[in-house]
Amino acid sequence: MLDLLVRGGTVVTAAGVARGDVAVDDGKIVAVSDSGVLDKTGAERVVDASGKIVMPGGIDPHVHCNWPIPGPKGKPSLRSAPPSRVSRAALFGGTTTVIDFAPWKAESGHAREAIETTEKNWAGKSYCDYSYHLFLQGDIPDPALPEIREAIESGFPTVKIFTTNGRPGRTGRMLDYGDIWEVFQVLAQHGGLAAIHAEDDDIVQHMYGKLFRQGRVGFEHVSEIRNALSEDLSFHRIIRLTENVEGAAIYLMHISAACGVAAVSQSRAKGYPVYGETLHQYLLFTSDDYHRPNGQIYHTYPSLKTGADQEMLWQGTRNGAISTIATDEICTSLRVKVRGKRSDDMTGGSSGVEPRIGVMYTEMVVKRGYPLRHFVDLVSTNAAKIMGLYPRKGVLAVGSDADITILDPGVRRRVRVEDLHETDYSPWEGHEVRGWPTTTILRGKVVVEDGTFLGEPADGQRIFRKIADGVRERPFC
Repeated sequence: MLDLLVRGGTVVTAAGVARGDVAVDDGKIVAVSDSGVLDKTGAERVVDASGKIVMPGGIDPHVHCNWPIPGPKGKPSLRSAPPSRVSRAALFGGTTTVIDFAPWKAESGHAREAIETTEKNWAGKSYCDYSYHLFLQGDIPDPALPEIREAIESGFPTVKIFTTNGRPGRTGRMLDYGDIWEVFQVLAQHGGLAAIHAEDDDIVQHMYGKLFRQGRVGFEHVSEIRNALSEDLSFHRIIRLTENVEGAAIYLMHISAACGVAAVSQSRAKGYPVYGETLHQYLLFTSDDYHRPNGQIYHTYPSLKTGADQEMLWQGTRNGAISTIATDEICTSLRVKVRGKRSDDMTGGSSGVEPRIGVMYTEMVVKRGYPLRHFVDLVSTNAAKIMGLYPRKGVLAVGSDADITILDPGVRRRVRVEDLHETDYSPWEGHEVRGWPTTTILRGKVVVEDGTFLGEPADGQRIFRKIADGVRERPFC
């Protein structure tokens, strides 16, 4: 007898979309069949998915939990929401796996210690499955390079790198390009991938200084500082470096501008394994939104750009330049999110892990006619492939984890913060949705059902990741 049978839904698999059933036993998918074929098998529990979409659980490859939030003078004064809150909200929104960051200053500590410190925040406190990117900062002494190989072999094959220190006065975050070059060589040799926050530090710092001298210090000017030229210069430089290291592959985080989409497209057209991520923040808001009441709630780094940039981001989701849609989740209260009044003390990130799938289904499938398979690729499957989770995650297939999201396309409502489970505000407040996840299953356990939460903190597991060779050899997805 099966543990669970999800019956009668529109099932999205790698082979296509069809009405069918998904059978689960011992946390794994054991069969995907035409509807009715498995009725005689028997199951301890049957979930009726008639009229609904059955898809792999969402994957958010870019979240920050317990993240330091700068105070008015730039120094961290508190932290963003912990894994317990973010992972719970993720499950309510149909996301079953998230990837956080393990900060590592190589000049003063070891990679293993960074991972262990981050694991203390997550172990036994996460409702969903999780992993980390190793977040490498500052100067990189030669003895630290072999530790990257050790991290890859331990199941942490992605390394986050900044090319800017960001706000004025901050030091020790970015890597210089010589160190990035050395890190790329290690990643290429041992099966890793670089996850890049690419902005041009010279442009960023120059523009902060210029606008401050002009007395234009308000947050509404941030798009002039963290601008498209910065993205253009940094993307071309980091991609060119990648193309000159044999076997190197990169994942460019939170693309915000048309020039970023173009740079990724150009390199992929030449056959290089370059992958782009954008955020639902950039797809739905522009720099004009900074002028709305509490305009800070729409902000993340790099800044929001123009409507023309936004249209090219949408184009990138269609033509392959954008492989994933993430959140850059930094969950805070409204009070904290709007307390920064200047362009150098704004709180980045968004409280967006819960509405991501419902909002994107509405915007992609309902409003723009994206095929269901393509939508699922952007919110789940591609992230699984790029980040080394596939085929355990990101697909409904025999042998895969039974991470299943059931989305009801019949839902008609507007996003209301009182219906969400993250914090006391949402940038998507009032946004129309036509479709929303109603049931979430994590490794065969129903953890959300029709608004009722059934999960436990110990449900979440840290997932070992290994990136497939094909992902690092060519544009794989």
